[in-house]
Amino acid sequence: MLDVVVQPKGAIAQTSDTPTTVRMSRGGAAANLAVSLAKSSHDVYFLGVVANDLPGKMFYEELILGGVTPVLQNAKGSTGVVVAMIASDGQRAMLTDRGVNSLISIDFAIEQIETGFDHVHISGYTFLDPATSVVGEKLLRYCGEHKISSSVDVCSLAPLQKMGVQNFLSAVEGAAIFFANEEEALAVTQTSEIDAALSSLQSSFSEVVVTRGAKGAVAARNDASFSVPSQSKEVLDTTGAGDASTGAYLAARLDGNDVDTALDKAMAAAAIVVRGLGSLG
Repeated sequence: MLDVVVQPKGAIAQTSDTPTTVRMSRGGAAANLAVSLAKSSHDVYFLGVVANDLPGKMFYEELILGGVTPVLQNAKGSTGVVVAMIASDGQRAMLTDRGVNSLISIDFAIEQIETGFDHVHISGYTFLDPATSVVGEKLLRYCGEHKISSSVDVCSLAPLQKMGVQNFLSAVEGAAIFFANEEEALAVTQTSEIDAALSSLQSSFSEVVVTRGAKGAVAARNDASFSVPSQSKEVLDTTGAGDASTGAYLAARLDGNDVDTALDKAMAAAAIVVRGLGSLG
């Protein structure tokens, strides 16, 4: 995916020009996470789909610059593009064209992970897209059968609601670590309190991590709960903050750090991203 981040400098002039800050860079939730994870000592590979076009080439090159090894299936069509509209408070709305993302082949995906990995993270968008949900499910099943640790995240509320909570939970069954933001966690569990959401999710996943924006993050593992405050002092744009925190958390846990330490590292990573415009921070 390629990100086009747009932040108007005032009210939008409906039929005229509006002064705006625009940034274009490598994007996509899974790629943002991969780059964050690669900042650790781990070798990180990104599995995805691109077209033979300028956004696809930019995406490939920026993954390499981010320390990630791209393993990309080529498909006819257009590489996915997201336009992120940024409000004055840093919150964003996403206009998404998934392009060729829906064309990923299960045979290609399985062939790649058969080469051997210690951990596999599967983006929630894989499960939320009807065309690729079966790919995510088969990858999780492969990980379970071969004793490979795995994790998933929700990624987006609107497609989650369209898919249905129970359908999503069934699709991600078998993952060890579950990531969500607070809004997504409450929706998935159909609760109104974060403690109730953590308790509910712990019945399905070994480890649960929920980011809460300005309120920091919480986690649960083995019936123990954890909480850390946000480290963000200034917020320009929240695009990619959750992805960065997930990557930093995974890196810390894969390095053997405890949950509290991993949460602190996650908040530090998010604080860097929200200071700048776009997922690169």
